[in-house]
Amino acid sequence: MTRNLIKLITAFLFVLILISCTSKKENEKEEATKNKFVVADSLMQNMTIDTVTLRQIYTEYHFTGTVTYDQDKVVKIFPLVSGLVTEVKVSLGDLVQKDQVIAVVRSSEMAGVQNDLVTAQSNLAVSEKNLAATTDMYKSGITSEKEYIAAQKEHDKAKSELKRIQTVKSIYGNGKQSDYIIKSPISGFVVEKLINPNMQLRPDNSNNLFTISDLKKVWVVAKIYESDIAKIKPDMEVKINTLAYPDKEFTGKIDKIFNVLDPDSKTMTVKIKLDNPDYTLKPEMFANVKIIYNTSNDKLPVVDSKALVFNNKKYFVMVLKGKKDFEVREVKIGETVGNKTYILSGLQAGERVASKYSLLLYNALTSE
Repeated sequence: MTRNLIKLITAFLFVLILISCTSKKENEKEEATKNKFVVADSLMQNMTIDTVTLRQIYTEYHFTGTVTYDQDKVVKIFPLVSGLVTEVKVSLGDLVQKDQVIAVVRSSEMAGVQNDLVTAQSNLAVSEKNLAATTDMYKSGITSEKEYIAAQKEHDKAKSELKRIQTVKSIYGNGKQSDYIIKSPISGFVVEKLINPNMQLRPDNSNNLFTISDLKKVWVVAKIYESDIAKIKPDMEVKINTLAYPDKEFTGKIDKIFNVLDPDSKTMTVKIKLDNPDYTLKPEMFANVKIIYNTSNDKLPVVDSKALVFNNKKYFVMVLKGKKDFEVREVKIGETVGNKTYILSGLQAGERVASKYSLLLYNALTSE
């Protein structure tokens, strides 16, 4: 009886100890859950979680330049005659079409050409009549072959002179009477205008009157420092931003490298050709030029730069460990290219990090 009682008491004590341990573990678990930071469902729905990926190592090179005309599509218009400017039909910046009349000049030279044209036409008409009469007489045996050949030569000479005068007049613009008509030789924009109504054009004038440029393609001319020359190659793709459109990125290619250094600035000039179909880029705009190029075949983890939190001279990311469980982890960063940052250590490909509200998470997780 005593032995059975001892067994019963021992079993009862074991049960009490087991209940006490279970209760203690549950209390510890409840306390840990109570102190743990829990991300709200609404925040989780709006949060952006990115997966860390591996990417070849690229770097960026930045320099500045100026937008200018495509020199292959620029035409300067010079006066072929002297005279008085009577009309200017365009303004600076206007879009003009090929063969559009842009100015009219009254010129004594044009009046002389017009007079020569009338004379040549009259001479041709006379020579035609003479040739017709001589031909009839030659066929009738009244005149000699020599006279017939002379009449034929005079007619040919009159035709040649008329053709010459017509060619000269066409070069001068085919204006009426004394008018010299200036037409645009190409379609484009008036980017330079050095003429106004009532201006006198002197015979020795060597200045152009207009400059017309087709701005569907433009150049960006930039200066490269001597230390960076080895990084630049023809046909490299570049990204360009301007002060006027800081959020818009234009893409072009290095078209030409001028292999001569400026002796004063020790820089080399490069020419970048850009498509400009909507005429957004204007000559003389300031341009920020960016070249992204491969520096190694090795690969490193990359994250969105917004995922990084800088504090105490260190960088941190918020790594998702569970459904709503985040871990603050220190990382070492490398090059930043665009909106992506290479990670030298602290992260592995495939891990997931918060790239939105990362600072909010960091403050919440480190405030305890």
